[in-house]
Amino acid sequence: MSGFSTARQKMVDGQVRTNDVTDRRILDAMLTVPREVFVPASRQALAYLDLDLDVSEGGAKRFLIKPALTGKLLQAAEIGEGDNVLVVGCATGYLAALTAKLAGQVTATECDSALAAKAKDTLAALGLANVDCKAAACPEGDPAAAPYDVIVLNGAAEVTPEGLLGQLKEGGRLVGVSAESKPPRAMIVTHFHAEFGHRALFDASAPVLPGLERTAAFVF
Repeated sequence: MSGFSTARQKMVDGQVRTNDVTDRRILDAMLTVPREVFVPASRQALAYLDLDLDVSEGGAKRFLIKPALTGKLLQAAEIGEGDNVLVVGCATGYLAALTAKLAGQVTATECDSALAAKAKDTLAALGLANVDCKAAACPEGDPAAAPYDVIVLNGAAEVTPEGLLGQLKEGGRLVGVSAESKPPRAMIVTHFHAEFGHRALFDASAPVLPGLERTAAFVF
């Protein structure tokens, strides 16, 4: 494991801190959660590289988003220790594991049921008892555990995720990458008095989550 722990330290020092992630709780979580256990064995050598890592095994491609973007989105979300958080499109569960270190309760959804099962097993093996992983389409979220203080997208949306915004608590916030226009940007959407305020944070790109793609316009 020493090679992975060295790689983990290098990821945090070389990719995450250098992108202005200063929240000690997030840095500690990224130093302790073993990213390699969320990656298929054949690709574990890539676990700590600065890339969106394909963790799918057949089926639709599913990704762990870049470490730096992961850290920046978590920092923007300002997750409190008692917060109820939804992680959407969690793939194998890495972002859900980090979030579980920061929040009170985490619900994670993944549209690929085989990956959702794998995420559930991996999170349990790490002893993270405050996270519940479910198979569900990305746009649906999980109304049963709503409302949420924070919703984090493990990827990008080309459309406004109305169904997810409806699961935010008053004062709650959703963070993710908006690819509705170019260039794509990390966004935070806040819910106050039945209104939703959208604020761009920084330019960022990430794979689009299944179900949150722009529908192709019909062209003659």
